[in-house]
Amino acid sequence: MQFLRNIFDNLRPNFEKGGKFEKYYKGFEAMETFAFTPGHTAHKGAHIRDAIDLKRTMFLVVIALVPSLLFGMWNTGHQYYLSIGELTGLGEGFMEKFIFGAIRVLPIVVVSYAVGLGIEFAIAIKNNHSVNEGYLVSGMLIPLVLPSEIPLWMVAVATAFAVVIGKEVFGGTGMNILNPALTARAFLFFAYPTKMSGNMVWIPQESGVAGVDGYTGETLLSQAYNAPAGSEFGNVAYDAAGQQFGSLADTMWASFWGWIPGSIGETSTFAILLGAAILIFTGIGSWRIMLSFLVGGLTMSLIFNAWGANAFMSVHPLQQLMMGSFMFGMVFMATDPVSAAQTTMGKWIYGFLAGFLGIMIRVFNPAYPEGIMMAILFMNVMAPLIDHYVVEVNINRRLKRAKVAA
Repeated sequence: MQFLRNIFDNLRPNFEKGGKFEKYYKGFEAMETFAFTPGHTAHKGAHIRDAIDLKRTMFLVVIALVPSLLFGMWNTGHQYYLSIGELTGLGEGFMEKFIFGAIRVLPIVVVSYAVGLGIEFAIAIKNNHSVNEGYLVSGMLIPLVLPSEIPLWMVAVATAFAVVIGKEVFGGTGMNILNPALTARAFLFFAYPTKMSGNMVWIPQESGVAGVDGYTGETLLSQAYNAPAGSEFGNVAYDAAGQQFGSLADTMWASFWGWIPGSIGETSTFAILLGAAILIFTGIGSWRIMLSFLVGGLTMSLIFNAWGANAFMSVHPLQQLMMGSFMFGMVFMATDPVSAAQTTMGKWIYGFLAGFLGIMIRVFNPAYPEGIMMAILFMNVMAPLIDHYVVEVNINRRLKRAKVAA
C-alpha cells in the first residue's frame, strides 16, 4: 500500500492550487479517498454516524449484494436455457448458464456505474465539492432491480435521472428524500412499462434462436394474479420447459432458492438473506426495519388469507413474502440510511407500514405488477414526518415528567 501512497503523494502537487490540473482536484481526491481513509469529516448531509467512513460503509453493502448478483447471473442463463429447452436440469451446465448470464448482466452493471459515477464526477468538479460516495451502492442496486432484457440505453437514461433528479437536486448523498435505485426503477416503469413488465422481459432472447413453443416467462406474481377464481395458488401448473411446480411446497422451495423468472437480483431469498446477515452483523443495516417490514407484510398477508376473496389473496403468507421484490426491498431498499426513518421508534413504524402497504398495493392494484417499490417510495416521503412526531411525543413525555417532578 505504501507504493500506492507514494503515487498519490507524487501526483497531488499537480492537482493542488497552482498546479496545472487544479480544477480537477476533486476528481483526484475521490480516487485517493477511495483507496485511503480521508482525513476530513462531513459537515452536512451526514447519515453515517460511526468511526468508519462512508466509502467503507458503502463497500460493505456492495459485498452484501454480491450473492444476489452472482445468483442473478446464473439464473439469467438458467431461464434462457429453459426457454430453448436445453440444460433444463438445475445441475446441468452450471458454467454455461453462469457465463451466459454474466455476459448479459455485467454490461448493465458497467453502464450503471459508468453513467452514474461520470455524472457524480462531473458535478463535483463543476461545483468544486467532494465526490459523493453513495453511488457505490446505488450503482449496484439499479442493475439488480431490472430485468435482464432491459436495453442498455434505458439503463443509462434511468441512471442519469436517478442521480440528477433523485439525488443531486437535493444536495447529493445524505440529502436525498427518495432511494435513488428505486427512483430509477420507478422512472423506467412509468416511462417504458413494456420493458419492465409482462412475460418476455424476464427471459433473455438470443437472436436467431427460437424458444420452446408454449414457453412462458411469467413470474409467480403474474401467475398468482391471473390464477382462476377458486383455485389455490401453488397447485396452478407452472410449466417452464419441463420444470413444474405442482404443489405449494415446490413453489415455495423454488422461490426460496430463486430459480424462477424475475429481476436480476430479486429472485433468490437465500442470497438476499446472506446479504441481510452481512448487513446486520456489521451493524450497517437496521434489523429493526427488516423485522418490522417482515411483520408488516406478514400481517397484511394473513388479513388477505382470512378474507380469501380470490386466489391472490389466498396465497400462503410465506409464499407471498418470497415472491417478487419483497425480500430484496426489505433488506436493501427500506434500510437505506438516508431515506429511511432515523429514530428508533420511527424505524419500527416505517418498516411495518412499508411491508404492510407493499402487500396491499401488490394485491389490490392491478396497474402495478409489484407494490413494494411504490410502498417504499411512499414511506421514504413519510419518514421525516414519522420522525417528527416520534420526537414530538418524546418531548411532550419529558415535559410532563418535568412538571410532575417540579
